[in-house]
Amino acid sequence: MAHLDALSALSVHHLTKKYSGVTVLDRVDLSVRPGEILALLGENGAGKSTLMKILSGIHRPDDGRIEFFGREIELRGPKQAQALGINIIHQELNIVANRTVAQNIFLGREPPATWLPAWSGWIDIARMNADAQGLLREVGLASLAPSARCAELSTAQQQLVEIARAISTESKIILMDEPTSSLSAAQVESLFQLMRRLRSGGLGVILTTHRIEEAFEIADRIVILRDGKLVADRPAKETRPQEVIQWMVGRPVGQLFPERSSAPHKDLLQVNGLSGGKVREVSFAVRRGEVFGLGGLMGSGRTEVARLLFGADRAERGDIVLNGRKARIASPEDAVALGVGFVPEDRKLQALILDLAVRQNMVLASLRSFSRGGVIRRKAIERSVGAYVRDLNVQLRSASQHVRFLSGGNQQKVVLAKWLMLSPRILILDEPTRGIDVGAKAEIYALIDRLASTGIAIVMISSELPELLGMSDRVGVMSEGRLVGVLDRREATPETVMRLASMGKAALEGGAR
Repeated sequence: MAHLDALSALSVHHLTKKYSGVTVLDRVDLSVRPGEILALLGENGAGKSTLMKILSGIHRPDDGRIEFFGREIELRGPKQAQALGINIIHQELNIVANRTVAQNIFLGREPPATWLPAWSGWIDIARMNADAQGLLREVGLASLAPSARCAELSTAQQQLVEIARAISTESKIILMDEPTSSLSAAQVESLFQLMRRLRSGGLGVILTTHRIEEAFEIADRIVILRDGKLVADRPAKETRPQEVIQWMVGRPVGQLFPERSSAPHKDLLQVNGLSGGKVREVSFAVRRGEVFGLGGLMGSGRTEVARLLFGADRAERGDIVLNGRKARIASPEDAVALGVGFVPEDRKLQALILDLAVRQNMVLASLRSFSRGGVIRRKAIERSVGAYVRDLNVQLRSASQHVRFLSGGNQQKVVLAKWLMLSPRILILDEPTRGIDVGAKAEIYALIDRLASTGIAIVMISSELPELLGMSDRVGVMSEGRLVGVLDRREATPETVMRLASMGKAALEGGAR
């Protein structure tokens, strides 16, 4: 099944890896040619990250062999892999925050000052900054100063700095682990243009992504792992998305997005002239039982609207009306008391305490309801947590397991359960499926649909257009801190959403609403 031939730049044969007696890679055969982009897909836990770490020298296999341009090699560490020309861009950013952009790009490879003896240790900063500027231009960050501190950059900018670092070396193979997870649609397109240039220059690229549509847009071949085994290796042009989903999850998934059939209901949430920070005069309404999508480019103000609604940021002016009554939301505590829940974009930093148990994370927001006379009712907690674990199909060893050891999809289910325990009337979801696999996505989509059918009003922010359009009854589009359009399900197409998102002030002046 595997695509192995003499033209391979990098190939693995019968690669096997075990942790604590559990096989995470099981006799995997895989190869990538020079000038080829290979998409490596699979659910969380399928073995993708382990394989990428072995190929980059971070981990060593228990069995099997690795060949580089036909010669068997044994990778003893990342430095050896880099010396050969194998570089990895990690999903978890590897940036030194207090260093400059140029220093991060050339970390450990700083150009020496040629006018001084080599032993002096002096660096040619002007040359380093000039070289960095050229690389920043290549990755779409031409306006970023090489002297800028990385601590001041957005996550997306830091991701692109890592990519600039990788292409600054004499790379023959670049491994990209979820490189688009923090990028806007425009930045993704810039990255794909760069990847195509790398491919035309003869580099081999292995890309892991949870976004199946990206694999079909950029990859020459698609390889799928499931439970540590290679289950498919196909040219992208000869493969359909539905086949990929079935190979990944091991069963037919059916339609990814549920059939939404929302009947008209009264407005539950009304937002009138909301302003604060970069948000300016935003007004919209969300009906009971409706999924109201909020789209726009990165930096358009979507998350800022969510934070104002939840009281995480203070509004300068504007009104929030819940069920016909003006609400005062000056803090998250006010929002929770009014029945508003918020699933933030970054679950690890903003929604979970990773070194606490699943049980403790689930009851973080509702602990007060489980106490009587200052005494915690532990049996009631066990019953409630057990019910949500079953209902949401959370895959875990036990409720006492630390939440950091769950997959992304199961962590997200824990966050959702935390808010569902409060029986919210309004649920704000910011990027609810970021960084989770397609099987967990389908489950979360079904859950969102089920919650809406019970009358909960849902505000859903998403950077993924298929998700935004597939789940929303109506879509509000943000641009430059303003709401520039509200489209119903029939009007909302990728073209109309992107036109509104990119027009900004021009859309406002043209009256697009």
